[in-house]
Parts: sequence; C-alpha cells; structure tokens
Amino acid sequence: MIVGPIEISATGLDVEWRRMEVIAQNLANMNSTRGPDGAPYRALRLVSGPIGDFSTMMNPDELGGVGVTRVDSGDIRLAYEPENPDADGYGYVAYPEIDHAAEMTLLIRTSRAYEANLTAMSIAQQMYARAAEYGRAA
Repeated sequence: MIVGPIEISATGLDVEWRRMEVIAQNLANMNSTRGPDGAPYRALRLVSGPIGDFSTMMNPDELGGVGVTRVDSGDIRLAYEPENPDADGYGYVAYPEIDHAAEMTLLIRTSRAYEANLTAMSIAQQMYARAAEYGRAA
C-alpha cells in the first residue's frame, strides 16, 4: 500500500481528533459516579500506533500512517461519602481516577500534534502544487 504524505497526515489528524474527544469525555465525567451502563465511570486512554507491522514500517513503499490501537480504561478512586445515593454498603463512592491538570496538559499536547499534522499536510500540498508548476513549465 503506497500512501503519500497527505494521507499519512490525514491518519494523524483522525487519531488526534479521537484523542481530543476521549480527553473531553474524561473531563466531562471527572466527577461522575456512574457511566451510561450504571457501572462506575472509568477514565479512558486512547492508544495509537503505526498501521501495519514492523516489516511494513521498514519498507518505504508500504507506509500506512497511524491508527487507534485500542482504548484502555483507567482506575477508580474511592471517596467516603455515606450520604451519597451512589455509596456502597460501607459508604464509599467510586469516582474515576482523573487528574484535571494532567488531562489539560494532554489536551494541549494533542492539539499541538493535530496542528503539526495540519502543517505537514499543507506543506505537502504546496510541494505538489510547486511540482505541478515545474511540470507545466518544462
């Protein structure tokens, strides 16, 4: 599979966009005691990597970009709140283990990676346009 720089940047944009969605979901549910399924909400982590195996990455004619490998779920923390309706029999409530500062830092890093992919895509388009100009001039 031969994939050019624009397509590779597009896969990076897709991964980083999904990562921003996961971070936003974590921040929105930071103080949630229950997820949609009724179980305690757990923070999510998107894991990404190259599309294909190592031998594919070593062959420049078969580059495929990046993709989402999996989404992991994080831990929970217990808080003693016996008056909370979601408390267990011992008075503990399960909250997701989410650090607000760490999530915001990851959000900034992710937005920078997204911007870098946009820049790379723009530069590739400029290079293709310049090559087409030179081809017409020759």
